[in-house]
Amino acid sequence: MKPTFGTIFRSTAVAAAIAVAGMATAQAEDFIVIQSTTSTQNSGLYDVILPQFTEKSGIDVRVVAVGTGQAIKNARNCDGDVLLVHAKPAEEKFVADGYGVKRFDVMYNDFVIVGPGADPAGLSAASSVSEALLKVRDSQAPFASRGDDSGTHKKERRLWAGAGYDPTEASGSWYRETGSGMGATLNIAVGMGAYAMTDRATWIAFANKQDYKIVVEGDKALFNQYGVMLVNPAKCPSVKAEQGQAFIDWLLSDSGQSAIAAYKRGGQQLFFPNALK
Repeated sequence: MKPTFGTIFRSTAVAAAIAVAGMATAQAEDFIVIQSTTSTQNSGLYDVILPQFTEKSGIDVRVVAVGTGQAIKNARNCDGDVLLVHAKPAEEKFVADGYGVKRFDVMYNDFVIVGPGADPAGLSAASSVSEALLKVRDSQAPFASRGDDSGTHKKERRLWAGAGYDPTEASGSWYRETGSGMGATLNIAVGMGAYAMTDRATWIAFANKQDYKIVVEGDKALFNQYGVMLVNPAKCPSVKAEQGQAFIDWLLSDSGQSAIAAYKRGGQQLFFPNALK
């Protein structure tokens, strides 16, 4: 018996629906999640470089931007495919504990301390970041800390320790822990006339500077390295290992490194690629 027009139409419609559903499923799965930092997100870097990777690979990239400590916790909970943060000791522990496959240097910039134009504690006259922090302590000038276990906060705590002082002794008085991201902490600092430590990229991109300026920079202790690693599929079977590794490979390639180097705000380069070849 020959198929009727209605039968042919229904069969064609079903086949088309199956094909469309298959395409939608493939598109829905063709993305990766990066657990990363507010500093890289706030800088605008991802808005520029991720579309370049997507155009080349067809893989969409979705960024969860939180403090480094939270990003690492999220990755340990298998909520992501790639981790890109800036706290090398914590990153190395993440890999040593089996949650990351391998860590790679990807780029760097530096931290700076910013403050009111009048610089009431005289930090700009300090010969080192340790001396500057002790000037803050001695003058009890307000200092806004992220206080959120981010990469910036981890670094700040190491710098205070290097200066031989624990500022949490003054928590709630001149030392204010915001529990917020970098942009929000800078806004709080400006609002209360406080000093703050920030990565340079976020500071360059920060729009609410008012009379604020960089008062401490250039100390080698302020170096800020970023690392990238694939979340280990042996620990997290849901990890899209092939797509995640493709992103890492691109980021470390000449194309990815050139994209990072080319990103500027106001004519200033925000990140400096340093992947080992």
